[in-house]
Amino acid sequence: MPVDPITVSVVQHRLHGIVEEMGEAMLRTSYSQILNSSRDFSTALADPRGRLVAQAEHVPIHVGALPFAVRAVQAVFEGRIRPGDVFLLNDPYRGGNHLPDLTAFVPVFADGRHLFWSINRAHQSDIGGATHGAYNPAATEIWQEGIRVPPLRLYDAGTLREDVLDLLALNVRHPRDFKGDLAAMIGSARLGARRLEALLGELGTETALEAVEAVLDGAERRVRAILAGWPDGVYRGEAVLDDDGHGRTDVTIRATVTKRGSDLEVDLSESDPECAGFVNSSYPNSYSACVVALAYLIDADIPKNDGAFRPLSMKVREGTVVHPREGRPVTLCTNHCGQEIIEAIVKALAPACPERAMAGWGRRFRVALKGTDPRNGRPFLWHLFQARPGGGASSAGDGWPAAGEWQAAGGIKFGSLEVHEVRFPLFFARHELRPGSGGDGEHRGGPGAILEMRIEVAEPAVANTAGDGVRHGACGILGGKDGAPHDYRLRSADGSERILRTKEVGIVVRPGDLLVARSGGGGGWGDPARRSAAARARDAAEGYVQEAPEGGR
Repeated sequence: MPVDPITVSVVQHRLHGIVEEMGEAMLRTSYSQILNSSRDFSTALADPRGRLVAQAEHVPIHVGALPFAVRAVQAVFEGRIRPGDVFLLNDPYRGGNHLPDLTAFVPVFADGRHLFWSINRAHQSDIGGATHGAYNPAATEIWQEGIRVPPLRLYDAGTLREDVLDLLALNVRHPRDFKGDLAAMIGSARLGARRLEALLGELGTETALEAVEAVLDGAERRVRAILAGWPDGVYRGEAVLDDDGHGRTDVTIRATVTKRGSDLEVDLSESDPECAGFVNSSYPNSYSACVVALAYLIDADIPKNDGAFRPLSMKVREGTVVHPREGRPVTLCTNHCGQEIIEAIVKALAPACPERAMAGWGRRFRVALKGTDPRNGRPFLWHLFQARPGGGASSAGDGWPAAGEWQAAGGIKFGSLEVHEVRFPLFFARHELRPGSGGDGEHRGGPGAILEMRIEVAEPAVANTAGDGVRHGACGILGGKDGAPHDYRLRSADGSERILRTKEVGIVVRPGDLLVARSGGGGGWGDPARRSAAARARDAAEGYVQEAPEGGR
């Protein structure tokens, strides 16, 4: 007898509850700002075949790559996986997204069988390499970006391999935070394993497994029903990166999407050749970007699991920016060109599902600052997440203001300014929306942010940048206009300024320098001529279309 639908619904919601609880545990126990404030981590459950069973609503680009990572761990340790084991991986060429995203795997057993994996993938504040902060814009090979971790056993039947932990911690700049974050990741994954074991015990293993299969099959049916309603055809879209950080400009992602019945094939093989810099996207990351694009075009309440993504396939060509040869640098790929892959696919499919497609979200422009806190003499590493770009508009209405980039929608958070000022030698002088930055349209793109922040160090600090979007703003679709690009500057106490590029290292930050960030807005949706007079009046009244005066408060 098939499992009854009520049990299937209970299992679906229990699985979702488990991964969400894993995320709460991670948030409350991790050490680094990038995790406990900005929430740059994801939690998931998968089976030994690499099928995604459940994921929390954290960082979407993480999760679509996890099946590749599970299969890599299985391939190395098949037949040698035991209760109490913990495995690690970050290598982008073996199932990782990029090196900063370290993944912890805890096996789940029932009736003596290995049935599931409980997984936590979390972005480390530092992963070694030639520069601080886990991004190296100067890298021309992956070995300059940080330590590569292939499938690796960290706990052996419950016993920590301390020599392995020491090896990893020795290769990062903040070993205390690294060890604390790793412990939080493992604790989160172990919590998920305990909760899943309890579910298997309550329902009985076979009933629970049948219910999981029904959850996956149900998600597939719902997605196929949506896709079947779109017109068959071949659709094309493009997105362009500013540069690769090594002199090459206008790197183009080309997506040809073929829709037949309820199947989607995304062909990225005509994208530009691989780059010298770190904008290349590893194969798992490129597939994950395709998954994210599809996830944004289906109903929000459909579980984002293996079943939901069965209708999707991807074609790429080795040697391109979306499938580089092993050894190429890839660290920026979760943002760029991951975001451009998503953008190209959504632009391509917009004519097939205009009511579901959204315009482009502003691109990421991140700054990592390393220095010494004069209040306590301790070294610090701070990542900028406050100057968020605007969200893209859709048929439902205007884009969200200062919502973040596409990759992190619903995931990475702003973080409290007051907490940052307590934890780091920073003072936020100005933080508000950037008028005029959203792309025009029937529905307007969300505005970006204006941030002015003083760095209150006693000795010079050093920064690096990693991002895109100072030449190309977020795309408008279906007649909507592009959002404004970024403008980031470093203003010295004497009033002089330097424009920050999106990919540079070794930026000297002197005591009292002011970071002035004007982030880009989201793209507009639909013909601007169709925007209502009432909406135009509201834009003007609320200051969305009038440039704010220069200078801080």
